[in-house]
Amino acid sequence: MSTNALESEITELWNRYQTDDVDESTVSEDELASLGAFLDALEAGDVRAAEPRGGEWQVNAWVKQGILLTFGLHETRVREYGDVAYNDVLPLAQTADFGDRGSRNTPDGTVVRRGARVGSNCILMSPSFVNIGAHVGDGALVDSCDTVGSCAQIGENAKLGANTLIGGVLEPVENAPVIVEDGVSLGAGCRVTSGFVVGENSVVGENTLLTPRIPVYDLVEEEVLYGELPPERRAFTRFVESSIGDHDLFEGGAYKPAVVATALEDRTLERSEREEVLRDQ
Repeated sequence: MSTNALESEITELWNRYQTDDVDESTVSEDELASLGAFLDALEAGDVRAAEPRGGEWQVNAWVKQGILLTFGLHETRVREYGDVAYNDVLPLAQTADFGDRGSRNTPDGTVVRRGARVGSNCILMSPSFVNIGAHVGDGALVDSCDTVGSCAQIGENAKLGANTLIGGVLEPVENAPVIVEDGVSLGAGCRVTSGFVVGENSVVGENTLLTPRIPVYDLVEEEVLYGELPPERRAFTRFVESSIGDHDLFEGGAYKPAVVATALEDRTLERSEREEVLRDQ
């Protein structure tokens, strides 16, 4: 099925779902087959929740509608994963072909949900979780205790340090998901949420929180940004004086978190490139 035909069917089904004309008890086998083809297209990377067009990221709202339809039109039932029974509307993704494209996922806890895309030459370390609609680009590393939320877009050769959370953004359907562009390196314990865009080839220090509610002080262009980190930056958390700093309850002043972004130094790149050794282990 072509992408245009798939989009047309998903959009029509979504409109019927919104008017209560179809639910899990009345959905037809043909309509479920269309949702199955939609999930296959997500896993193949043929459709994405967001993609770059004209130098900017654009949301494909119909893709997010298809994911919501997948939840709304399938019944929850008992499924098996190894020796464990679990309850969900969908099975997990089939990962038997990972090896054919040079990707590997270590045992006992690398969970890829149906409808998630994992590219070629990727590494998924256990435990980690990749949710429906997420797109993990070729050569990416998803380290231990990482979560890649629904619809998140992870670029090629990106590195997610251990215990990193990439938040999911599924509703409203027009809202952009989290974007981690090509070549980004996120240190251990980072959190990226609420549609934040991490620019390509940036290096982010450990335990940094990137969210549109926290300002990014870009010292390269000398401006304050919200919701994005420009490409080729070195970013880390610092604390700046809060507007309530003079309140009597705060002895010594009050401060709020901020992100400081500087030029990407050569030695920063050298340190991040050392992680390539993981691919030989």
